[in-house]
Amino acid sequence: MRQATIKRETSETAIDLAYGLDGKQDIHIDTGVGFLDHMLTLFAAHGSFDLTVSADGDTYVDDHHTVEDVGIVLGQAFKQALGDKAGITRYASDFTPMDEALSLVSIDVSNRPYLVFDVDGLGEKVGAFDTELVEEFFRAFINQAGVTLHIKLMHGSNNHHIIESIFKGFGRVLNEAVTIKHEDGSVPSTKGTLSE
Repeated sequence: MRQATIKRETSETAIDLAYGLDGKQDIHIDTGVGFLDHMLTLFAAHGSFDLTVSADGDTYVDDHHTVEDVGIVLGQAFKQALGDKAGITRYASDFTPMDEALSLVSIDVSNRPYLVFDVDGLGEKVGAFDTELVEEFFRAFINQAGVTLHIKLMHGSNNHHIIESIFKGFGRVLNEAVTIKHEDGSVPSTKGTLSE
């Protein structure tokens, strides 16, 4: 089983996270940020991952540290669970609708962290949640996971629907990218490695 457990503690957050790439949707999320819990649940369910997250952060300040640090730890767990990337599909792209919202998410599990977050017109809040933290979450994830991630909003007007479309799509493409395609265990790179 490709899985990892990470514990990370700073003066701002304490996070315990367990992640399984080949899971059965065993999902338990409690970050102290309700909207993030909802999005992570969608991510894991649509990616068919196991995911347990417990976070205690300085949300009395705001949600920034918790959201960013959960992204960091999830990225670390992803990289650890994936190992040497032998046999993976590597690339995946998908359009995901959520009512009036439609997003494109495209990924390359390349060991090269790069984020394109092209989501124009997103409002400032969903309830009490600052929507600018969505980009912060994905930037934290890609920097630790070592993936190239493109997120583009095609259209949408409801902030909740837009972000939900993105997180569902993220789960779907991540699942496809890590699916074992090359049964001989070869790495899908002309360099012969995706670890350097």
